[in-house]
Amino acid sequence: MIAELEYSDRSRALVEAVGRRVLVLDGAMGTMIQREGLREEDFRGGRFADTRVRLAGCNDLLCITRPDVIGGIHRAYLDAGADIIETNSFNSNSVSLADYGLGDAVREVALASARLARMTVEEFEAAHPGEMRWVAGSIGPTSKSLSMSQGIDDPTAEKVDWDALVATYTDQMEALIEGGVDALLIETIFDGLNAKAAIYAARRAMERLGRRVPLMLSVTLTESGRTLSGQTLEAFVATVAHGEPLSIGLNCGFGADGMARHVEALQGYPFAVSAYPNAGLPNEMGQYDETPETMVGKLMPMLRDGRLNIVGGCCGTTPAHIAAIAEATRAVAPRPVPVRKPLLTLAGLEAVEVSADRNFMNVGERCNVAGSRKFLRLIKEGSIDEAVEIARTQVEAGAQVVDINMDDAMLDAVHELSSFISRIGVEPDVARVPLMIDSSKWDAIVAGLKCVQGRPVVNSISLKEGEEKFIAHAREIHEMGAAMVVMAFDEQGQADTYDRRVEVCGRAYRLLTEVAGVPGEDIIFDPNILAVATGIEAHDNYAADFIRAAGWIKENLPGAKVSGGVSNLSFSFRGNNYVREAMHAVFLYHAIKAGMDMGIVNAATLMPVDDIEPRLREAIEDVVLNRRPDATERLVEIAEEVKAARSGEKAGIVSVSEDNLTASQHIEQLLVKGHAEGMDAWLDAAMAEQGSAVGVIDGPLMDGMNRIGRLFGEGKMFLPQVVKSARAMKHAVAWLTPHIEREKAAAGTSSAGKMVIATVKGDVHDIGKNIVSVIMNCNGYDMIDMGVMVPGEDIIERAIAEKADFIGLSGLITPSLDEMCHVARLMEIKGMRIPLMIGGATTSALHTAVKIAPCYGGPVVYTRDAAMMPVVAQRLINAESRDEAVAEVRREQQALRERHNRDNRPLLSLAEARKEAMPYGDAAVAIPAHPGMETLAFSVNEARRMINWRAFFAAWKLDASFSSLARIEGCDHCRAQWLAAVPEEHRSKAAEAMQLFKEANRALDRLERETAFDGLMARVALLPAGRRDDDIIYRNGEAEFILSTLRQQEPSSDGKPRLALADFIKPIGDDGVLPDWIGLFAVTSGQAIERMIARYKSTGDDYSAILYQSVADRLVEAATELMHRYVRRQMWGYETEPLDNPDNLLRQYYRGIRPAIGYPSLPDQSLIFLADKVLDYASMGVTVTSNGAMSPVATTSGYIFSHPGSTYFHLGHIGADQRADYAARRGMDAATLDRFLPEM
Repeated sequence: MIAELEYSDRSRALVEAVGRRVLVLDGAMGTMIQREGLREEDFRGGRFADTRVRLAGCNDLLCITRPDVIGGIHRAYLDAGADIIETNSFNSNSVSLADYGLGDAVREVALASARLARMTVEEFEAAHPGEMRWVAGSIGPTSKSLSMSQGIDDPTAEKVDWDALVATYTDQMEALIEGGVDALLIETIFDGLNAKAAIYAARRAMERLGRRVPLMLSVTLTESGRTLSGQTLEAFVATVAHGEPLSIGLNCGFGADGMARHVEALQGYPFAVSAYPNAGLPNEMGQYDETPETMVGKLMPMLRDGRLNIVGGCCGTTPAHIAAIAEATRAVAPRPVPVRKPLLTLAGLEAVEVSADRNFMNVGERCNVAGSRKFLRLIKEGSIDEAVEIARTQVEAGAQVVDINMDDAMLDAVHELSSFISRIGVEPDVARVPLMIDSSKWDAIVAGLKCVQGRPVVNSISLKEGEEKFIAHAREIHEMGAAMVVMAFDEQGQADTYDRRVEVCGRAYRLLTEVAGVPGEDIIFDPNILAVATGIEAHDNYAADFIRAAGWIKENLPGAKVSGGVSNLSFSFRGNNYVREAMHAVFLYHAIKAGMDMGIVNAATLMPVDDIEPRLREAIEDVVLNRRPDATERLVEIAEEVKAARSGEKAGIVSVSEDNLTASQHIEQLLVKGHAEGMDAWLDAAMAEQGSAVGVIDGPLMDGMNRIGRLFGEGKMFLPQVVKSARAMKHAVAWLTPHIEREKAAAGTSSAGKMVIATVKGDVHDIGKNIVSVIMNCNGYDMIDMGVMVPGEDIIERAIAEKADFIGLSGLITPSLDEMCHVARLMEIKGMRIPLMIGGATTSALHTAVKIAPCYGGPVVYTRDAAMMPVVAQRLINAESRDEAVAEVRREQQALRERHNRDNRPLLSLAEARKEAMPYGDAAVAIPAHPGMETLAFSVNEARRMINWRAFFAAWKLDASFSSLARIEGCDHCRAQWLAAVPEEHRSKAAEAMQLFKEANRALDRLERETAFDGLMARVALLPAGRRDDDIIYRNGEAEFILSTLRQQEPSSDGKPRLALADFIKPIGDDGVLPDWIGLFAVTSGQAIERMIARYKSTGDDYSAILYQSVADRLVEAATELMHRYVRRQMWGYETEPLDNPDNLLRQYYRGIRPAIGYPSLPDQSLIFLADKVLDYASMGVTVTSNGAMSPVATTSGYIFSHPGSTYFHLGHIGADQRADYAARRGMDAATLDRFLPEM
């Protein structure tokens, strides 16, 4: 037992020092490590050299691989004036280390961190005789949240339960204590349940080692003043107070000024108060730049007013900050620690004090399978949402605690209790109040305690099985952070008289307080409320004895509380609800006056005693107080009169009226949540409900899809969620398909509509198309996805055969625009009139109106993004809205055409535009250091820091500003703080962005360690070149090539030159020598990732396919930046100014450009074939379609220019004269030119 263990001399000195002076804690470890500029090999060292996962960023390993660096940081903080240094063990747990494949290295890493810190302190003390310094073992929260993850029924989510967290915390803490720490600092706490697991583990570790060290706790709050898991600061303190910490305080999340009000809220608690804020708030780059002087200025009001016992620094702080803080503490006194008061405080998300000031606390009784048939039915049927609604209704009706009981012979109480507690833990309306875990089964009680974030009550334990088990159970409950109800029950049985009640309660109190170490205020006695007015004389004094016993407990057992199950009292009057409620009211009136603190009662039915008809009230009091021998007969007589008078009335009963969820409703819910697991049984049941498999599709599946589509359109669901819902839907359809075939009713299946969708011939890009398919599917549309590179004739043939209601076309490259026109003309030839939906990166409303719509007599609709599709499609297919929708589209397109003609100002002639060309000037030609061809390889690790996350989030239809996530430095919790700082109306999308960012990084981690993925390949050729008019001539060996460029012809309003890429190359002189240089490049993700994506598609995992494709696209763009940097610095060698900041690189803060083929300044997709003659795409594993689309999709190719004045530009409209000139220079006929360079 931990109370029997003593502190070491050093730990005792630390406890004593907290009361004498303000102690200084060290500053940020991560900030200092980042300043060292360490490389991957520093984290690997010899010990982890063979680890396959990237280890950079796993700071705890440095205690083993670079102890010189960590020891140096410790020394710097000690020299700065820190009294306490933290071990570099924040993430030394199996959960965090598992991300690096090192989950089994917990003990080794934690032990090394403690020994290193201990050694550094001993060296300091040897050099400074008489000065004592301490080591605190740092324990971080892990990246998992017990309370926020348990209620989410997602089979794909990675979950860690209480037992796993306790096990790894115990391993970590044992190693830290063995390594010589003077205290354990559980810090950056964002979840009270995680903190309870850590406190529990600390006790286990100390008991195993036979050593006791003080606990220090530090929580981090969001801007709302709550933890990330939703608790108020007061509720958090109540949750962890049983751990008897030396200190409770705050770290991270705020600067010193933002922390002040929360420090003030801690002043009344009987613990030392600590604060170690960040160096201000992160700037726009996610970095901390508050100076030591500024930070100390903000801390001084708290120090001067005696509000702190321990002060230090978190993210962004350095030895300079700690030196300034240490200097400031010399002139201030510490906060006096208040004396502990014997108060019982319970907590959910909010705290509630059980005291005489509250008069009485009612415990909601309806979530009890023994007392509510409806709740039992809902639990048996798995109707969890309706069961949760019962709890919510009780809280709304005034219940201050919710009792939960799953003791039924036909239920697995352990599973049902823990599952239900986990679920309501993520329902804020219910979770705000404390829970009462009610069971006669010890295993169920323990399972429930492992799921509760706050400070609950266990109901109940007793002496029925003897003192040994009673004491053991009481200790376990106390150590798991709960108060306890003790039944007046012992080895002889239930106490049913006054004498037996006080005898059992008195004995239990002494055992609990003197042997088990349970504080008196954590004990709640239930002296047994038993039924009265039963007609059995021995029962007549039950209520009166209970009331009398309650008074005795309050007078004789300090701190103890009294509770009971009130409904037991009126059991004799079942069926007469009004009389029962009146009996409860009268009983409570007298019991509360005697000292009863709380009771299990239906809060919704409580009535004021004064509202009871006087004659009935007198009869009830006669029974409750046993004032006359005929009290029962009189009450029975009056009760019958009351029942007759109130016949047909509900007598104030409030109950939950919602019907039980049907199987069909369950299926709809599973679809919305994106959960396929567990759906099969409900599908089977739904077939019986609906009469057929087709009925299931027509009914609940369509309803679920429509609901998902509506939620998505309203912004209440987001794309990643929708994709997961689609995965569940596919599972359901696959399961039903054999049944449908047997029913031979597939043709009768109804849907919102049928769409044939394809990426057009010559184009291999399909990420946008796939997203559209998922979203439309979830909106109830039957989607026939024909894939990529589909000829127009095949699209039309399939649409006719399927009797499709829509055709959807997608394309990314420029020639796809002409293919779309071709499909539109084919539809016209076939006499079709179904809507044609157009989308893709190169498409636009203007192009659709000007070029595609005139080719087809039916409606042609441009859809800017996936979110628009369901709404547009619904209007077009609905008979009532179709005509108006088509007319509206045509009006808008006609307006676009007219505006296009009106705005289409006269262009400069090609000759005039060439006169306004940018002169080459006197810029010196950059001669390549290494001309010729090079093939480069980049690892995922190299490329990922260059990823443009704005583009990534934009591809997922999320706000690009969420890319700021990637710039956040500091501990993991800083990202949680970022989320908390997002405005409430955007927080749901921000949370989805946060999850998506995490999953994208997991994908990157996987790609980095997959042996089949060899990384990213780039090929660069630097070749001699020269300009002749608007053509660039370049030479590769003996072969000469001509790159014909196009020039801007739209008049300039500000005198800027009319650019062509040829302007950036030096003209060829009379000698015919090529005076300049040009680069060609191609970068690809390779076939391995393409095959990975194909496997996901083949298994129906659209979400993973889209995720990996979007990651691959960003990786290739990032690798292209790396390639360009390599060319500028080494291969070409003209750049000497380092620009390592990824943001600067992404914004092109450097000399030179690298336009890709098919993009604004180089729009002719056929130039791919020209570049191929030099770069040889096939040898890179890249294939090219007849329209110039490259595969793998994540491939890019273009040209490189080094001229100091080179810049990216948009070509804009060009005139017929330039089109003719360009066609002649390229040797193209008009039709080919129109295909690769559509006229606008």
